[in-house]
Amino acid sequence: MDATDRAILRLLQEDGRLSNIELAERVRLTPSPCLRRVRNLEETGVITGYRAVVDAGAVGRGFQVLAFVELEGQDAETVTAFETAVMQVEDVIECLRMFGRPDYVLRVAVTDMEAYSRLCLEKLGRLPGLDKLTSQIAMKALKPGGSLPL
Repeated sequence: MDATDRAILRLLQEDGRLSNIELAERVRLTPSPCLRRVRNLEETGVITGYRAVVDAGAVGRGFQVLAFVELEGQDAETVTAFETAVMQVEDVIECLRMFGRPDYVLRVAVTDMEAYSRLCLEKLGRLPGLDKLTSQIAMKALKPGGSLPL
């Protein structure tokens, strides 16, 4: 990966909707080699996808919670069962497996405290292998998502 590939990645992280012509102009390439580079970045898995960034509050998901999960055990069966089940919980929008404690950090997006309480009782609290669930409510997202430094 050279400086031009990194420039392409920086620009696409800022605006994934840039046309190939606009992107090529900004990185000082002609459109054909620029498109070849983008396709190569996609095919090699450097670029893993494109998506719209949605305002959570505008779609009724502005109540953000970080949930910290500790499992009863660390055996493969427990971990696999938990991970399979948590992937099915729509309100969990991000799940990170951690070294040490907690075992997992979940980012949850719901409408309000009542919805989160219901989610804990009906789904999160019933996840297989769950030993402990603690939560912290985010007051403000200062740097949501973010771009990778290139």
